[in-house]
Amino acid sequence: MTDAVLAVNAGSSSLKFGLYPRQGAALWTGQIEGLEAAGDTAFDNALQRLLHDCTQRGARLVAVAHRIVHGGDDFVAPCRLDAAALRRLRRLEPLAPLHQPHNLDGVAAFLQARPQLPQIGCFDTAFHATLPALERLLPIERTLAAQGLRRYGFHGLSYHYLAQTLPQHSARAGGRVLLAHLGNGASLCALQGGRSVATTMGFSALEGLMMGTRSGSLDPGVLLHLLRQGWSADALEDLLYRRSGLKGVSGLSADMRTLRASAEPAAAQAIALFTHRVLREAGALAALLGGLDAIAFTGGIGEHDARLRADVLTGLAHLGVRHDAAANHAATGDAVRPLHTADSAVEVWVVPTDEGRVAAQSAFDLLEPR
Repeated sequence: MTDAVLAVNAGSSSLKFGLYPRQGAALWTGQIEGLEAAGDTAFDNALQRLLHDCTQRGARLVAVAHRIVHGGDDFVAPCRLDAAALRRLRRLEPLAPLHQPHNLDGVAAFLQARPQLPQIGCFDTAFHATLPALERLLPIERTLAAQGLRRYGFHGLSYHYLAQTLPQHSARAGGRVLLAHLGNGASLCALQGGRSVATTMGFSALEGLMMGTRSGSLDPGVLLHLLRQGWSADALEDLLYRRSGLKGVSGLSADMRTLRASAEPAAAQAIALFTHRVLREAGALAALLGGLDAIAFTGGIGEHDARLRADVLTGLAHLGVRHDAAANHAATGDAVRPLHTADSAVEVWVVPTDEGRVAAQSAFDLLEPR
C-alpha cells in the first residue's frame, strides 16, 4: 500500500478532497455535494465512506490535511490539530463566516471518526506571515491592534502552490511577481523573492477585489448609512458576503460563465466592474513592487476566462505587458501555459492551482521531516 494524505476542504454542503502520495499527482480527487440538504448524519456518513474508499484504492492514510481559511496570529505554520486548537480557531469564525465554521466542523468530524489519525491544519493566512509591518497595519486607533485587528491576507495555499511551481517554468519567478487568484473568492498577491509582500485581502476575506458574492473593498460610510437605516449586523454580513459582488451587481448570478452567456446589460456591467477592480488593484501592487517581472493567473476565472485575462493584460500594457492572443485563447487551465509574446517586458502565465497538494505536502513534512 502507498502512504498517502487525504487533503480536504469542508464547506457548508460539500466536501472537496484529494488523496496524495508523498510525490507525484493525486491518486484520487473529487467532491461530495448536497450534504447540507441530506440531513444531520450526511457528513458523517460521507466521511466514513470516503475513508473506506481511500483504503480500497490501496492507500494507507498517514494523515488528513485540512484547508483552514483563518489562522490568526497564533497559527502561522501547519500544525497538528486537537480539541484545544479547535477552540482557539473557533474564535476566528466571525472573520471568515463563509468558510471557517465549516472548515472546523470538518476537522471535528474527522477527529471523532479517526481519533488516532493525525489531523493537520493548513492555514490560508500563513503564507502572508512575511507581510511587512506597514502592510499588516490598519489605519485605525492603534490600541485595537492588540485585539488582533490587522491585515492577514488569504488564499495562501493557492499562492504557496504558485510560488513553488512558477520557478520551474520561469527564471523571473524570484523577482517582482503579481499573482491573481480569481474565482468566486478573488484576490491578488505581490511576491518579491518568492515571499508575500502585499495582498488585496486583509483583516477578513472581504477586502480588496469584487468577488462572486462578496463586495470587496467598500466605503465604510455605506455601512454607517445602512446602520442608521436600521440594518442589523447580521443583515450587513449577509449583504457583504452573500448578496454583493457579481451576483449583487448583476442581479443574476455569481458565476462568470453564466454572466458571459447573458444578454442582460446588468451582466455586462458586473463583468466590467469586476475587471475594473482587478486592473485597479493590479496597478496598485505593481506600484508597490516598482514594476513587474511576471504575472500568473489562477483560480476558476483566472484559469478559464481568456477574455478577462486579455482585458486585464491590455490594461497593463503601459507596464510593457504584451500577450499572445492565440496562446491566451488556448490556455484552459489544463496545464501551466505562457501567454506573453517574445517582446513582452513582463512574462505572463496561467498556472492551475492545487491547494490539496500544498496541504498534503505540508502534512508529510510535518510528520516525516526530510
